Amino acid sequence: MSDSIIVGVTDAEGSQRAVDWAAARARRGGEPLVLFSVVGGATGAVGEDDVLTAAVTATRARLEQQAELLRSTGVSCDVRVSHGNPVAELVEASKDARLLVIGGEKRGQGRRGQHGYRIAAGSHSPVVVVPLDAPTDGEGVVVGVDGSEVSDAAVAFAAAEAERFGESLTIVSAWMPVAVPGDFGVYPDLYLTDLHAITQSAVDRVAEKVSEAYPVLEVQTRVVEGDPAAAIADAAGSARLVVVGSHGRGAFARFLLGSVSEEVVSQVTTATAVVR
Repeated sequence: MSDSIIVGVTDAEGSQRAVDWAAARARRGGEPLVLFSVVGGATGAVGEDDVLTAAVTATRARLEQQAELLRSTGVSCDVRVSHGNPVAELVEASKDARLLVIGGEKRGQGRRGQHGYRIAAGSHSPVVVVPLDAPTDGEGVVVGVDGSEVSDAAVAFAAAEAERFGESLTIVSAWMPVAVPGDFGVYPDLYLTDLHAITQSAVDRVAEKVSEAYPVLEVQTRVVEGDPAAAIADAAGSARLVVVGSHGRGAFARFLLGSVSEEVVSQVTTATAVVR
């Protein structure tokens, strides 16, 4: 894995927002940036080689223009053009990335497209999905936790990100009472109080570990009753970055996001990092 930040560049409306976010991140971190585009794969049609060659040439020229502008702002920038399946090519490119950045396109009822989910789930590096409406002046990092190993990886990434740029870290967790029949009645107060206390204690332990590793980092905790994705979205507010872990399961785990991660990516307007 290299130190490069790779950003996927397309003709989609949200692509430039992803490039802007990645460039700002690379500039602040002093890391090299790679503009990466994919043109269509071969189908075997007559004359297709000439079409692909022309498409690659035109795409490279467009990326070079963008790269020159970024270099003039102090960003070390290179370009790469590939052809094939965009999802597969970006997943493969992530093997050589510190961070992969992609735009988040909405696909009806406020939800984002499936390509973003598949790339985030399959990537070999953390992936940041940048919505078109992501704030440009956000500050602070929010991370969702649930006590799993994937959650630990997300916290480690989020803490390092916050410390590196002198921002605060907010650790968020949510709890819900066990599901019961509709005619069950009212949950005992002691039961609900204990659920909250157990969750708060677990989050406090996570916060303590972070503070031990990063003594000067400002760490806050937030524990609420309710849906985990909604809790993370509510905490995101004006943050620069939200971080979640990916909980894909089974033989195809690398190409699945967990339900909470997918819900956060699909709904939150803040740039969201998905970490394995």
